[in-house]
Amino acid sequence: MIYLELLITFSKIGLFCFGGGYGMIPIIEREIVAHNWLTSQEFVNIISISEMTPGPIAINTATFVGYKIGGIPGGALATIGVVLPSLILILGISHFLSKFQHHLITKETIYGIRPVVLALIIQAAIFVAKNTLFREGINIKTILTILNFNTGNYFLEIINPFTTAITVISLIMLLVFKIHPILTILAAGAMGVIFHFIGVL
Repeated sequence: MIYLELLITFSKIGLFCFGGGYGMIPIIEREIVAHNWLTSQEFVNIISISEMTPGPIAINTATFVGYKIGGIPGGALATIGVVLPSLILILGISHFLSKFQHHLITKETIYGIRPVVLALIIQAAIFVAKNTLFREGINIKTILTILNFNTGNYFLEIINPFTTAITVISLIMLLVFKIHPILTILAAGAMGVIFHFIGVL
């Protein structure tokens, strides 16, 4: 049954995913939570692995999630499920798109979908940030409790300073120094290894 569940779940994700891989992340996360397959931290780890391996992040994420839950058959079925709906739809649409791409309804529909894509990508960014920058187990209630007790080091109790440092350094490398994303990923991985061996991660 788990294999059938994986196929159906990822087919549903593939059918309603707009905006590419990052737009798909909130939908995958919601389905995983609904099925109680992975924790949020495990899912963030899978996103990280998917980002640093070749190929589209959405397909890589589906493959990793499927493999984690159902081994090699699970990975294969999740991948097929996430790809198949778009493949079928694009084959069907491509024949008619050239005729209707300049039609008013088509243009307005695409114009209306774009803001939703942006919202999905922002939601994915917030989800990853929440599980990367903040310490495990931290939620709004915990933060309010820490602030109410007015502890002097509440910042360090809420924020993980080392993952925050890696994030800030990576942003500077990408935005200020325009370093290639692949080199930035490798540098961030190296920083993670260093922090781990000095015992802070």
